Amino acid sequence: MSSEPIERRVSYIGDKLRGSRCSICGGMYFKPRDYCGSCGRVSIGRMEEFSLFFEKGKLETCTIVREPTNSFRKLESFIYGIVAFHNGKIRIPARLTDYIVPRENVEISLFEGREVTPRFRRRYSVGPDEIIPTTSLTFTFIDEYYPYQHYEIIKPNKIYENPGIVGYGFYTSRFRIKEGNMIRAVPFLDEDSITATVEAAKWALIHSAIDHSLIGKVYVGTESNPYAVKPIASKVIQVLDLGEKLGNGVQGVDAIDTEFACKAATSMIKDAVSLVSYEKSNIQFTMVIGADNSQSSPRDSPSGELDFFVGFGAAAFIIGKYDVIAEVEGWYSATSDTADFWRRDGQRYPSHGGRFTGEPAYFKHIAKAASKIMEKMSLKPSDIQYFVCHQPNIPFPVRVARILGFKEDQYLPGLQVGRFGNIYAGSSLLGLAAILDVAKPYERILLVSYGSGAGSDAYVFVTTPQILSKRFRIEKFNVRYQAENKFLQYINYDTYRRFKEGI
Repeated sequence: MSSEPIERRVSYIGDKLRGSRCSICGGMYFKPRDYCGSCGRVSIGRMEEFSLFFEKGKLETCTIVREPTNSFRKLESFIYGIVAFHNGKIRIPARLTDYIVPRENVEISLFEGREVTPRFRRRYSVGPDEIIPTTSLTFTFIDEYYPYQHYEIIKPNKIYENPGIVGYGFYTSRFRIKEGNMIRAVPFLDEDSITATVEAAKWALIHSAIDHSLIGKVYVGTESNPYAVKPIASKVIQVLDLGEKLGNGVQGVDAIDTEFACKAATSMIKDAVSLVSYEKSNIQFTMVIGADNSQSSPRDSPSGELDFFVGFGAAAFIIGKYDVIAEVEGWYSATSDTADFWRRDGQRYPSHGGRFTGEPAYFKHIAKAASKIMEKMSLKPSDIQYFVCHQPNIPFPVRVARILGFKEDQYLPGLQVGRFGNIYAGSSLLGLAAILDVAKPYERILLVSYGSGAGSDAYVFVTTPQILSKRFRIEKFNVRYQAENKFLQYINYDTYRRFKEGI
């Protein structure tokens, strides 16, 4: 059983992929150390810590573990080896993830010498009362589903009057289950909402090109945190080094997890905008993330019909006033106490109100919030180029879009549920990401979320010319890439349920 002190020490190094570099001879070491083995005492105080999490390496040598120990037994078989960075100056132990090892013999030469990039995952299985062990000492091949994109920090140069989206990232795994006209994203065994949140935030930083130390607050909206008491946001901060370094692993940044079903993240966009607008906050950038390993009971149980639609993933947005790609023009929220979907404390799976989840809940709140914001801003549907809303299935968003007067060319670009499933707190934000992937400058976007319990947040965004100049940084891993990639792996229902439960 792992203890908090041990897990704290291990995760600080493994989560960040921390290493040390000697400023005298340039020697590199995996794990931070106080002195260089070559330079000796003269290097004390001259060792620089660095992270490999945004870099790529090469799998030098490896083996296939066919009979894992108890902690790894759910992985069945996996590849383990040594990854070299900086032309072999530093080498670290590594587990390859997201690769289902065939039962028949496989030539090791197929793997050795290939480039890999770090992924943030669970380390191994633990009991329900233990700390979840995480690490970035897991890798995937960059010539398959997960590409490599250099994270270049560029000093912001243009300030906008209205705050807005500075950068964004969407993340889901390569695994899918296809049933009828629905394709849904599935987490690998070592993934959960925590890992998806970190990966999406990583791509948001790459896209924005801002310095990670300038993030002043992180909001994570989710309803599938593996912990009942312990935030996801603190893990995002540690892995990505967000905020000012205060020493001893402490970062000068605020963080919070929020809960309001599927609008847990969109509720925070207005707070993020307000914070970066308030001069006395001294916060230049905030990050809002919606993530879920969407929960459902097996389909042969009560409320099992949800199991035909749930997906997995996270969408992260950086909010600020510098180098904005989509300004926030306005917002409006509508709320009522409508119990259409819920999960009681201590219960594993949610329940819902059947047909009542539609008419008195979903349609009412989205329609009222959307209509009210258009009324307040004197907008008509023809003034809006794109409309996107919460997507629990395919028919609901199509119906509400038509009720509001939107046409197919306005709502289809953001309709992604048929390709990824319902990502709960990331659902409407996934649609927004898909629209930002293709939008031109000076186009208006209406986003309306929905959260059971119940309420909707409506936002109007207007894109800027910088949406085009930044787009190349996200093209390698945008929404379309993750939907149509040739390395997707389709699995059967039994494997899907096993992956959803995780290690």
